[in-house]
Amino acid sequence: MFDDVIHSFHKALSTKILDIPDSLKKADAGIDLCNNTLSQLKELIEKEDFENVPDEIEFFKNIKPCPMSYLIYFTEVRSCELRKPIAGDNFQLRFFEKELRKINKFFHKNNDFVHYMEQGHSYMDHQLFTRNHRKNFPFTPMINYYQYPEFSTSHDMLWSKVQAMYRFIHYVRESMQELRSGQKEIFKEKKHKVVVWSGSKTALVELIYALHATGDLNYGTADLNALISSFEDFFNIRLDNFYKTFSEIKARKGNRTKYLQNLILNLEAKMARDDEE
Repeated sequence: MFDDVIHSFHKALSTKILDIPDSLKKADAGIDLCNNTLSQLKELIEKEDFENVPDEIEFFKNIKPCPMSYLIYFTEVRSCELRKPIAGDNFQLRFFEKELRKINKFFHKNNDFVHYMEQGHSYMDHQLFTRNHRKNFPFTPMINYYQYPEFSTSHDMLWSKVQAMYRFIHYVRESMQELRSGQKEIFKEKKHKVVVWSGSKTALVELIYALHATGDLNYGTADLNALISSFEDFFNIRLDNFYKTFSEIKARKGNRTKYLQNLILNLEAKMARDDEE
């Protein structure tokens, strides 16, 4: 029942928010979108609760943290934009270096929880991502954040902040890169050679969704829109309506992962040929 809300969120994020060039305006618009999305999800929970515990865990572990992590991210970006020194590259660099130290301190403090999530464990999910265990904290919970009793568990907010901080690291590093003299020219020279995707767009969408599902990119925090954009940039291709394409892949009769199966067959065939040689 949450698919339409999350789909609309990702669509608005990619078409209306992320392309805004001004960081402060982008953050303000992003915060509005995230708050509206969270309000919609909260209303759905109030109208119709979860049928079972696995559904509840899925929501608080994978669905709510999507807009919540962006809300925290955009809030951090907005705070940075408002607090950073007005003039002086060296002053601004020191400001961003301090932000990186704060991020490292956050990850160090929550190392056990981050390790649990990054390793893909699930044995404590019933304690971390259900509302019946809000008072049972095996890891340090988040406090002083947007909290509603029936819309929060002990650790969905902390997991959202972990994901937000990975995005925030990129914002800080990009800001520092722009401040360092000559960095823009250096990075332009190192830009990869043009590689064109010559397979079908459907096959590429299937591959991207598979990589996203494994959680092997950015420790499982890579946003689907970010992955799509990265592949579009690298392969010089436009993947319009990729949500629709994925729906069509799921609706296939028989083997739904045709491209991935074909990859396996081709790799096995190559290894067999190499063995013969």
